[in-house]
Amino acid sequence: MSINRSALLMLLACGVLLQTGCATLRGREPIQVMMVGIEPLQAEGLELRMLIKLRVQNPNDFPLDFNGVSVQMDVRGKRFATGVSDASGSVPRFGETIIGVPVSVSVFGIARQAVDVLTSDYRGKLGYEMTGRLAGPAFNSLNFTSRGELTLPEEIFPSGQ
Repeated sequence: MSINRSALLMLLACGVLLQTGCATLRGREPIQVMMVGIEPLQAEGLELRMLIKLRVQNPNDFPLDFNGVSVQMDVRGKRFATGVSDASGSVPRFGETIIGVPVSVSVFGIARQAVDVLTSDYRGKLGYEMTGRLAGPAFNSLNFTSRGELTLPEEIFPSGQ
């Protein structure tokens, strides 16, 4: 009988701890992430490397700590670039910060996109979608999605084509 009583007390204590833990979780607004810059990095083999600069905006009334970032960029619905960074820091409450993430782009991916642009009705802009994750402490990771358009230099694809 004492074993059952001990097990019941332990189960009750765990339930109280879980309730307390859930009560401390705050509802949060989704973060906003925008690509604000691209810089070339040293190429390696059959890939190009770039540093993508991301502006992360926190619309919440508490800071968001992070200790890693991952991104994947699709251009015109096809995988184009991926990258990770062990950057860490904090996005202040109702604030923003810029995070640099090195990404790799396969030469084959660039060729595929170029062929796709040449064989389609290109209108001067390429749509992209970027998905990623800001890794947080414990189980507080934040996923994000960002969409936009890339404009290629006119020297590459003159407007008459």
